[in-house]
Amino acid sequence: MSVRAIVLAAGQGTRMKSPLPKVLHEIAGKPLVSWVVEAVAAIEPDEITVVIGYGAEEVAAALPAGVRTVHQAEQLGTGHAVMVALAELGSVDGDTVVVLPGDSPLFRPETLRNLVESHGGASATLLTAELADPTGYGRVLREGERVVGIVEEKDADQGQRAVGEVAVSTYAFAGAALSAALREVGSDNAQGEYYLTDVIAVMARDGEVRATPAADADEVLGVNSHDQLAAAAATLRGRINAHWMQAGVWMQDPERTYIDAAVVLEPGARIHADVHLLGGTTVGAGAEVGPSVLAADTTIGPEARIWYSVARGAEIGRGAEVGPYASLRQESVLAEKAKVGTFVETKKTTIGSGSKVPHLSYVGDATIGEGTNVGAGTITCNYDGVRKHPTTIGDRVFVGSDTMLVAPVTLGDDSTTGAGSTITKDVPPGALGVERSPQKVVPGYAAKRARRAAREDDE
Repeated sequence: MSVRAIVLAAGQGTRMKSPLPKVLHEIAGKPLVSWVVEAVAAIEPDEITVVIGYGAEEVAAALPAGVRTVHQAEQLGTGHAVMVALAELGSVDGDTVVVLPGDSPLFRPETLRNLVESHGGASATLLTAELADPTGYGRVLREGERVVGIVEEKDADQGQRAVGEVAVSTYAFAGAALSAALREVGSDNAQGEYYLTDVIAVMARDGEVRATPAADADEVLGVNSHDQLAAAAATLRGRINAHWMQAGVWMQDPERTYIDAAVVLEPGARIHADVHLLGGTTVGAGAEVGPSVLAADTTIGPEARIWYSVARGAEIGRGAEVGPYASLRQESVLAEKAKVGTFVETKKTTIGSGSKVPHLSYVGDATIGEGTNVGAGTITCNYDGVRKHPTTIGDRVFVGSDTMLVAPVTLGDDSTTGAGSTITKDVPPGALGVERSPQKVVPGYAAKRARRAAREDDE
């Protein structure tokens, strides 16, 4: 028997009050719909179809290869969305059709697997939950133990709204029974829509409807507003952090640690509080990250140290040190045991093994060799107002404090620059480059300045 999965992701999500389609709001670096698709993919269905509508092109672009999309041009309800999908899929007789919402990112694969396994030969099996506050959810209607229907909250009477068991828009259907039941569904309800929930009463009349409860009620919660998005993000953040701690990563405060789903941490890494690891960041064994670090798409090597700093698209080598208050921009590469220190910014720069840029400097479009020290206040003047130019600094170079390196310029191996120099010409290996005006001393200057000020006041 084939399993066909349909993910409903066509709605705008008006309660989000955002032009971004609801299912594209992100948690841990992934859109909501991606979390759902990954969960259902883990049960290995024969096919996954995502129904798209609002922001269709954007939503389709966020989906992985191999996922079919079906466009619901006019959103006339969840039942209509499934009708549109089945029209594209063709006959599903003999198949199990799993339908689930694209805005429920907390599903675990085992929950969906249990739903399919519980389905057996029933006409329909619905996932249910007991919620302390069921507001907004369809209530499960029973006659004794038998499920006889679902009523949406807007159509429920006072007694039905008191029911705590809710349907969570997630089903396993017998394909033929689903197709037949949808033909009987109308739009005579409070919203004037075709509800998928209405097929349950039809199926209960003609066959067996089962209900299987979710093991964890929080798992089935959908996202319809920013507060619900934040709540779901907190849950997923807890799962991600628990996974890495179980894998051997130390965390000072998991509730203040933010790790995207694609991040990879090696056992022995140490993560302090207020750390944000985003995108494809990796952290090596023994590395110490934080407190207060944002690293996006950055490699942090084994035994490296970064604290109170930002790194974007950078590579931090084994045993290298970054911070505090450093900014590594795109294509910053620190070799083994290199250092970028306090209030230093780098961009498109390679810093060789053991070299240091300890404080108050900007280094851009530069290559620095091994064992070099860049003094405080040094700036590579890489932009002439039209285009960028490179600076090359060799091995074992001593760059004096407050040196301006006007690119393109090269400092040879073992060279030195005098503090306060503006270097516009190459400095050969082993040479000293100094550019300063002769110092002038004016005796009695303070007294002369005071007398001149007094005369101006008298005038």
